This record gives sequence, C-alpha cells and structure tokens, in this order.
Amino acid sequence: MSDKQALLPGLTDPGRPVVDREFTIAERRQWQIVLRRFLRHRLATISLLVLAALALIAFVGPHFWIHDFTTPDSPGSSPPTLNNPFGTDDIGRDQFARVMRGTQQSLKVALLAAFLSTVIGAPWGAISGLFGGRVDTIMMRICDLLLVLPGLVVAGALAGGSNGTWFIVALVLGLLGWVVNARVVRGVVLSLREQEFIEAARAVGAGPTRIVLRHLLPNAAGVIIVQATLDIAAAILGEAGLSFLGLGVQAPDTSLGLLVNQAIIAVETRPWLFYLPGVVIILIALGVNFVGDGLRDALDPRQTRQRR
Repeated sequence: MSDKQALLPGLTDPGRPVVDREFTIAERRQWQIVLRRFLRHRLATISLLVLAALALIAFVGPHFWIHDFTTPDSPGSSPPTLNNPFGTDDIGRDQFARVMRGTQQSLKVALLAAFLSTVIGAPWGAISGLFGGRVDTIMMRICDLLLVLPGLVVAGALAGGSNGTWFIVALVLGLLGWVVNARVVRGVVLSLREQEFIEAARAVGAGPTRIVLRHLLPNAAGVIIVQATLDIAAAILGEAGLSFLGLGVQAPDTSLGLLVNQAIIAVETRPWLFYLPGVVIILIALGVNFVGDGLRDALDPRQTRQRR
C-alpha cells in the first residue's frame, strides 16, 4: 500500500487509483448566522409568528370581515355567537371588528413611537458618547430631566389636550420615549470610541458626522434593534394606558386601551368585552419582548448556547 493510501484509510480501494477529494465549506453571511441563532430561540420564533398573525388579522381582516366596527348589528349587547364570535358591545357593534380596528391602531401607534424613539435617541446617545466632556454632561443632564418627568401624565396632557388621534398619541410617546435609547447607545459608544477603527477613522480625517453615521451607529446596530423592539412593547402599554384613562385615541375611532376602558363597567356581566382586547394587549407586549430577547441572543457574537 502506498503512503497516500495509508494516509486515507477507508477512502481508497487498493485496486483503484487514489483520487484526491476536495472538501469545501460554504461561507455564511452575517444575516444567515443571525437568522440561524434567532430560529434556535423557540419562544422568539413562536412570538414572531403570533405577532405576524395578529398584524395580518388587524390590517387585512377588516377587508374580508362581514361587519364594520362602527355599524351596529343588533339593538344591544349580545354574547359571542357564530355570527359575532366576540359578541357585540352596548350599542350592538361587532366586538371582533372593533378588536381588529383597535389592534390596527395600537400597532400603528407602537411602530411609529418606536421609530421616533430610535431615530432621535440613537444619534443623541452616539454624539454624547463620542464627544464626552462638557457636551456629554449637558446632553445627559437633558436626558435626566426628561427621565424624572412623569411620562404618562405629560403624555396624557399633550395627547388629551389635542383631541388625540393615533398619530398624535404616537408622536407624543415617541418624543417622550427616546431618552432610554440615548442612554443605552451612549454606553455602547463609550466602549466603541476607544477601538482602533475609530482611531484609524480620525487619522484619515473623518469628521464626527462620518464617524457617527458610518462607524458608531452600524457597530451599535444590534443594541439599537433590540431596544427598538422593547420600545414597541412600551408604546403598546403606554397607548393602552392613555386610552384607558380616556387621554389617548378618541371615539369614534378605537384602540385596544379604549376598548378595555369602555368595557370596565361590564367586566362582571359581559366579560368578553373586557378580557378579549386585554388578552390581545398581553399577547403583543409579551410577543415583542420575546422577539427582543431572541434578537439580543442572535446579534450577540458571544452567544453560543442553544435556546429552547
């Protein structure tokens, strides 16, 4: 047996010529690695599917549902039936249609508020962390001032005083909710600014704007994305709280919090009016938090353990 055959036991036949075999490993892109890690997190995957189903029902369902959320179908409230699976409210409007509309409006509020919080908070925190010194002190004291304000009270005063629509509510929540994003991103930037690639960027003449936009924010993208998901959950609960107090979305439109508010007096006699929109709020808030947990694990390069 030749030396080459001896080195490849089981792969060659003594009666055949030795054939060299090439083994190649497919290169994985970063997004493929992140997706693989995310899918290992079962709770996050299930939560994402639930959220997608809720969003599909909220935005597409009303176009196919036989009832409208503003038009009464019966002279008064009735329990769940095949025709009205969530029952009807006090004036006979289909509760399932109203829950779909409320979910749609609440999701719109949450997504816009989270977007505004991220767009404002991430650059603010990056600039504060990059410059440090007096600039950092002033910017963080502004954040501290906003943090000590009673957010729900201020949001209620601003949104309620403008006869709030979903857009006004989202605008107020976004403008008040960016502070946490800024502080989180600042903490990441404080460690990134000491890295060699930032020093190299400064050495070749890159200005602060380029460093923030091209180097700091992309490298903090994982933290920013995870924080954005938490902002969605916080905005859902914030909108629900404002609408429950009558300071958020106003009738004739509706939201999940407003539906709970309108059914509070019927919680014992007609519990389906109260609990069904409440369950949707809980599903959205928990689902978004689980998705954020999965994204945190997937985007962390140090995360190697398999989640179940």
